[in-house]
Amino acid sequence: MIFSVGSGATATKSMASMASSFSLMRYTASTTRRAIRVLGTAKPSLSTVNFRRSLCRMSATHDEEASAIAAAANVDSGAPTIFDKIIAKEIPSTIVYEDEKVLAFRDINPQAPVHVLVIPKFRDGLTELGKAEVRHEQILGQLLYAARLVAEKEGILDGFRVVINSGPDACQSVYHLHLHVLGGRQMKWPPG
Repeated sequence: MIFSVGSGATATKSMASMASSFSLMRYTASTTRRAIRVLGTAKPSLSTVNFRRSLCRMSATHDEEASAIAAAANVDSGAPTIFDKIIAKEIPSTIVYEDEKVLAFRDINPQAPVHVLVIPKFRDGLTELGKAEVRHEQILGQLLYAARLVAEKEGILDGFRVVINSGPDACQSVYHLHLHVLGGRQMKWPPG
C-alpha cells in the first residue's frame, strides 16, 4: 500500500505491519473528527458513526483474539484458573445457581441484560469442549440442564442462547469449560 507524505514523497508499508498497528485507524478517526469540525457538521453522518463502530469492533476483536491466544499458551500449566478461584470463593462473584457439581454466576463483562456463566466445579481435564471424552457425558448434560435452570430463574426461559467457545479460534479466554447463558434481549442471527 502507498501513502502520500506532505512533500509528495511516497512511503510503503506492508499489510502485516498495518494490521498489527492501530495507528492508521487512530489517525483516520482523528482526521474524521477534524473534518467534521471543519465542515461544521453538528451531528456526525451515519457513515461516520458506522466507521467509528467498526473501529471499536476491530479493536475489541483484536483484544479478544489476543486474550484467547495468551490463554491458550498457558492451558496446560496446571495453574488454577480464575474460575477455580471463584469456585474456592477466593474471588467474589454473584452466584445465580449452585449444586454439588455445577456453579453459575454473573459474567463481569455482560454481553446481554442476562449473561451468566455455568461451569463444572471440577475440571477433570475438561478445559474446552473440544477435549470432551465419553467420561464427561454426565457433567455435560448437567451443565446444559443447569443452563435451563438459570434461564428459568432469570425469567428468560422463553428465549435464551447458550454459547460455548472452544479453543483460541473461538476466542476462548479461560480454559475451564464454561457455558454462557445469554438473554433478556432479542438475539441476532448469525451470531459471532
